[in-house]
Amino acid sequence: MGGGATVNVDRDALIRAAREAASHAYAPYSRFHVGAALAFADGSVVTGANVENASYGLALCAETSAVAKAMNLGARGGLLGVAVIGGMNGEPGPVVTPCGRCRQVLNELAQLGGTDPLIWCLGADEVLELRLSDLLPHAFGPANLS
Repeated sequence: MGGGATVNVDRDALIRAAREAASHAYAPYSRFHVGAALAFADGSVVTGANVENASYGLALCAETSAVAKAMNLGARGGLLGVAVIGGMNGEPGPVVTPCGRCRQVLNELAQLGGTDPLIWCLGADEVLELRLSDLLPHAFGPANLS
């Protein structure tokens, strides 16, 4: 993935969007609300929140929800930045990073456009900034199938 390009993403606006998304989480079992916001090269922002299910294995993470929403809106690459925030009862706590499944789902979308997006992992008092390739080194994706 190409990662050398300058990322033109309004970090603070993306963080606000992730925070707002977390307020829409459906998390009656864990009470752990997560919001994600994806920023694209065309200036669009797509958000998602976690959606739990009584059959726990069917729960959807915020990042996966946002990627599915983006793909359903026609996004096929151009992912420049991601903000993720979470905490008990919607209150930010320690830094939250995407789980392994979400890292892979984000990677699929990023590889479609050849990007290595910045990921802002948010906590109550800290923002961890990483590239997706730092969170998922040696990732498997569409490029591996050709």
